[in-house]
Amino acid sequence: MKKSIYILLASLLALQACKSELEIDDLQSLDEEQVWNDPNLVNAYLANLYAIFENWDSGADEFSEQLVNLTFTSNFVTIANQNFKSWDYIQIRKINTAIEKVATSTALSDQEKNNVTGQALFMRAYAYFDMVKHHGGVPYITATQDLESDELSVPRNSTKESFEMIVKDLDQAISLLPKTIDKSSDDYGRIDGNFATAFKAKVLLYKASPQFNPSNPYGNAYWTEANMANKAAYEQLKAEGYALTPDYANITLNEKGPEVVFAVINSYPNKVADWDNGIRPGSESRGAANAVPNWDFLKAFPMKDGRLYNDPKSVYHKSEEAFLQNYWKDRDPRFEKSVVWNGKLYEVSGKAGKRQYTALGLADALDDFGINPKASVSSTNLSRYSGFFILKNSKLSLKQTEVQTQYDVDFVLMRFAEVMLNYAETANETGDGATAIDMLKQIRERAGIEPGADGLYGIDASSRTAIREAILAERNIEFCFEGHRFWDLRRLRKLELLDGSTKHGVESIAINANGTDMSLSSAKSLADDYKLVEDQFRYSILQVPNTGEKISRVPETYYFFPIQQSVLDKSPSVKQNNNWGGDFNPAMD
Repeated sequence: MKKSIYILLASLLALQACKSELEIDDLQSLDEEQVWNDPNLVNAYLANLYAIFENWDSGADEFSEQLVNLTFTSNFVTIANQNFKSWDYIQIRKINTAIEKVATSTALSDQEKNNVTGQALFMRAYAYFDMVKHHGGVPYITATQDLESDELSVPRNSTKESFEMIVKDLDQAISLLPKTIDKSSDDYGRIDGNFATAFKAKVLLYKASPQFNPSNPYGNAYWTEANMANKAAYEQLKAEGYALTPDYANITLNEKGPEVVFAVINSYPNKVADWDNGIRPGSESRGAANAVPNWDFLKAFPMKDGRLYNDPKSVYHKSEEAFLQNYWKDRDPRFEKSVVWNGKLYEVSGKAGKRQYTALGLADALDDFGINPKASVSSTNLSRYSGFFILKNSKLSLKQTEVQTQYDVDFVLMRFAEVMLNYAETANETGDGATAIDMLKQIRERAGIEPGADGLYGIDASSRTAIREAILAERNIEFCFEGHRFWDLRRLRKLELLDGSTKHGVESIAINANGTDMSLSSAKSLADDYKLVEDQFRYSILQVPNTGEKISRVPETYYFFPIQQSVLDKSPSVKQNNNWGGDFNPAMD
């Protein structure tokens, strides 16, 4: 069974039930000094802080074009509501408490103090970065305050000051943390210097980005600082043995692989997640899938030669109609490893030879999508489905009854591919297009894309602008369904790409060899034996939802979200952002 820091807290709390046997005081009534002078209790406190890191979320990309969700409705973000607010000073206080109390502990060795302090400093930087990413500069509190006055009387630091203090915390954390925690170590799952170094590089990428420098998005001096940090992170991690996992499908499923920079540990039965339950077809889960791919996004996956299907230079160039009828053929191998489509071999729940169907009249009612009038039944999924499901990171061995309780794949919070593409971006913006192209080539080579006669894997970019767009497009595919896309568009001030867009699915109708519609009875008989394959269908596009609703315009104000009104009410010294009616400038220009 996997060992994890998360198990430690549960184990220590369980000691309460064994008080008479082990002669350990009730943890709920321990004097504070007992906690900070007992290494086990300090580790328990620290383990609890690790909840700051997110876990699997099937809807992580619901704010982008990758999923069919239409999240951005009118007034989705307001000053009054909680949407896109990050202001967790309760967690900051807990972290500051750990930093201060460990420093004065008489029971911890210097090495133990350094290790705990390094992790806590990283967590403080991580929490503040999330706040700054949302809102711009925040009150950067580094000392424990009285509960009555927490964060209420402290004005916001400027965004530039906030970034500087985040980097200062990360630099100090790096100096205290072990450089590398071996993946066979019992400490695997804790923060190490490699993760902190890579995360610092990501922070500086944001600092240089158009989001924070709207008047000088690509000519500001912060790009040089960001490139130095990202180059150093890439070289350090590479020297420490990090590399791309050979098979894209195995990045998370083969845990502790070479690409994993930091993972949130899940271990059945102590800690599980809900990924498979959220993405599987309803007939193989415990209810309807809550996240499905958008057809308009799936078209963005390249063909095997790395070019889009409608690129005249592609060996696999197709017209719109020809592509629709053969969309699964000759694609970037990441497509097959990320998506389930109608008729695809999908051996889930131990079902050998199983194919997944979505055609109305053939598929389970929890899986179907379409309006075929000959089906004599109406789909209930026309506003939430697309005819596709997510395959990426699915643990197919889990039975239907197990998806809610036994999905324990480690959540990879940062992987080496992100380090590489972050480096590519900063290299390109500082005039080193060759390095940027090299990073892209390595990513595409691992994906299984054909190198082509020129060895460029379909990359057709030479100018700084073209390489910038190529990197963004690659991130869209490489990190699909991992929650990167919205934040990438926002960081680059490209949210207008979502404006007014519609989302679509693909209906499948079984056909005979001559192209006529197959009778539903014949089709059902073949489907029941998994003998209907993709070529035995014709395909048409349907808008999702079927009401015709579109993504409303994403407001310019979303590049910096507002401070919630409840915060402003408690603390007059905290000023609102100037893009939400206040006078605080959340940008750095």
